[in-house]
Amino acid sequence: LELMAVGEGAPLEMNLRLESVSEGVLVTGTVKAPTSGECARCLQSIHGEVGIDLTELFAYPDSTTDETADADEVARVGRDGGAETVDLEQPIIDAVGVALPFSPVCGSDCVGLCQQCGVPLGSAEPGHHHDQIDPRWAKLAEFREPAGDDS
Repeated sequence: LELMAVGEGAPLEMNLRLESVSEGVLVTGTVKAPTSGECARCLQSIHGEVGIDLTELFAYPDSTTDETADADEVARVGRDGGAETVDLEQPIIDAVGVALPFSPVCGSDCVGLCQQCGVPLGSAEPGHHHDQIDPRWAKLAEFREPAGDDS
């Protein structure tokens, strides 16, 4: 996602069980990965961890599941030389993408940035503000008497 991601090459902690079932290989377990990104409110760097539960069926070639499912509906058991393989990359990417927060924040009390100057409000002086004149009334400010003029 734009604000939060698992870095390329980041170490994954996987606790998986691979079972041979009649239609293929059933992979179940958990995956944890470190995350990094930016707070959606104040744009400060944040780091954390995402954990997902994974359940994925990889169909055997020529199984009923393989023959009746579209190519993108179910993963397939592959062959690498004489060994059968399963590619977990795309199922993990899909599950992590759903688990990551859409708008991550550094803390529930994060107040964000000043809309006028961009200063993080959490570190700005107390009472930080900017005097603004509504642009619709800005021309009228020219007719205002200068301060301290009693004539």
